[in-house]
Amino acid sequence: DAVPEEWVLLHVMRSQVGAGNYSYLRLSHEGRVVLRMRSLSGDADLYVSDGTLHPSFDDYALQSATCGPDEVSIPAHFRRPVGIGVYGHPSHLESEFEIRVYWDTAAAQDPFTESAYPVTGAQAGQRLAHAPEDPPREEESVLWTVLISVLKLVLEILF
Repeated sequence: DAVPEEWVLLHVMRSQVGAGNYSYLRLSHEGRVVLRMRSLSGDADLYVSDGTLHPSFDDYALQSATCGPDEVSIPAHFRRPVGIGVYGHPSHLESEFEIRVYWDTAAAQDPFTESAYPVTGAQAGQRLAHAPEDPPREEESVLWTVLISVLKLVLEILF
């Protein structure tokens, strides 16, 4: 995975999480921070919040829940410490994962950088910063969160 030269690697962590369980981390570093997680075995998902130190698929601000590599960009304006939850998907008894934590030095130099990054598939569930003239997206985000939660529940019941 190519890393932009303005990203500074702060930390690398390897751990594992059991099926249907969470492993929690805390991030105190200021500025725009990028989390890149890959599942070494199983399927781990990433949930981030600046409102709780124990984010989950029911309570999060940012998330990446793919079957492949997961990435979340934590905006500089998020309150610290930021709570990070790694969820072990129930399809595997245990998921082993590696998280790389990067500090984006470009964002520290340019306050407009944060909203300039394009949204990728892994970032689709993230709440992004918007320009003041944009309409608030909070209501739409809550609606999608509720809809996705209901769909997950229905799928768990059916399968």
